Amino acid sequence: MANISMTEVSLMCHPQSDAVGIAAIDVTATLGQGGEIKLVYRVTGALEALKIADRAIPNRADGLWKNTCFELFVGNSEDKSYLEYNFAPSGQWAAYQFSGYRAGMTELETRAPIMSMAQSVDVLTVFVTLYVPYTERHADLWVGISAVVVTKSGEISYWALAHPVGSPDFHHKDCFALKLEARSGA
Repeated sequence: MANISMTEVSLMCHPQSDAVGIAAIDVTATLGQGGEIKLVYRVTGALEALKIADRAIPNRADGLWKNTCFELFVGNSEDKSYLEYNFAPSGQWAAYQFSGYRAGMTELETRAPIMSMAQSVDVLTVFVTLYVPYTERHADLWVGISAVVVTKSGEISYWALAHPVGSPDFHHKDCFALKLEARSGA
C-alpha cells in the first residue's frame, strides 16, 4: 500500500478583505512517498475580473503577489524555521527560507517546481509538484496554504486555511493549520 497523505481543503477569505467575485478556492494537497508535495489550487468565480499575469518562462521571480498567486508555507515540529513558496499562473515561482517568524529570509536553493494551469470561464486550476527539504527528515509537516487574489481594478483579497486575528499574515503560526503526516519507513 502506498504511503501517501492527501487532504482536500477550502481556503477562507480574510474577514478584512472582499472576496472580489470569487465563490471558492479549494486545494488538494498530497504528500507522496518520494517526498514530493502535489498541490491543486481551484479558483471558482468571476475570473474575468482577476489580474492574472500572462504565461511566462517558468523561472524564479520575486513580487509574484502583485498579481493573483498561490502560496505554500511549510514548517515542521522540530524547529521555528519554515519555507515559503509562491506559484503564479504565469508559470513563475519563488522559494524562500526563514530562520524564524519573518526573520532570516534567504532564497531557498531548490529545484524548480513542476507547474501547469488550466482555465475555463469560471474555474482556474493550478497544478504544482515540488520537493521540500523537510520531507527528507521524516518529520510531520505543518503547512499553510494560501492565495492572494488581485483584480484588474486593484482590489486584493487574502485567502488561507486559517487567519490570525488582525491583518492578513500568512507567516503567522496560526496559518500553518494543516498537518501532513510524515512518511514511514514501511
